[in-house]
Amino acid sequence: MFDRILFPTDGSDGAEAAFDHVLDVATDHGATVHLLNVADTTHDSVTRIGRTVIDVLEREGEEVVEAAAERAAERGVETVTAVLQGGVPETITAYASDHAIDVIAIPTRGRTGLDRLLLGSTTERVVRRSSVPVLSIQPGGEPIAYPYRDILVPVDGSECADAALDRAVALAARSGATLHVLSVVDLGGLGIEAYSGIESLVSSAEELVDAAAAVAEAAGVETVEHVEAGSSPARVIQAYLADHDVDLVAMGTRGRTGVERYLLGSVAERTVRTAPVPVLTVPDADTA
Repeated sequence: MFDRILFPTDGSDGAEAAFDHVLDVATDHGATVHLLNVADTTHDSVTRIGRTVIDVLEREGEEVVEAAAERAAERGVETVTAVLQGGVPETITAYASDHAIDVIAIPTRGRTGLDRLLLGSTTERVVRRSSVPVLSIQPGGEPIAYPYRDILVPVDGSECADAALDRAVALAARSGATLHVLSVVDLGGLGIEAYSGIESLVSSAEELVDAAAAVAEAAGVETVEHVEAGSSPARVIQAYLADHDVDLVAMGTRGRTGVERYLLGSVAERTVRTAPVPVLTVPDADTA
């Protein structure tokens, strides 16, 4: 499923912690890991001072990817290394497209620590731009479980959510994981008069969950089905994670509302920012 994994790294503590999980995934899938360091030429001090600073950044980047390659070799994982100049999110997503990458695995914290969790972080910008799935990894805290034993997939009937479901089912079948299928009846934008039709909305959500569960069960995957109404799908997902032992969230980057889900504050981005477990975001076919 994952033959080529792209791991952008800056050598920070956050990247080091996430790399252990990447090596677990790569070992299981027999994947080659592409180790990428980006010399960020968009930074003001770099563009003012010029080539000398770029040389320093490139030398540091070479040391970072070489150290990571040595760690991978100890686990028997094949690697490809690269140090490139450019804007970080743009360079990462372009590399993924140019090298037929199956998944970008990226930590949610880098050199700037907690700043990476804030709106506009590198990880969220990669999630928005990427034409391939992105595995966002929260470093720190408890060791990340692998293989995944419980996978949560939110469904809303969109093509993007269906693509995420297919990925989640494949991962669950591979490891014998239980698939938690969640549909949220989003009440956030409804007026008071719409609540009279809540039963119909719940019924539709139950049908979505049943259909998703049927797909999973056809692949021999055990499922748990859940429907919940709430004013914020992201908060419902967060609460579900707090109440259940889930190891991975798999979800689309766009939902029923199309491009609006792709903008700042989307459900996917908020989940990436707050989830205590890795989040696999799957774009639709039209993402460029």
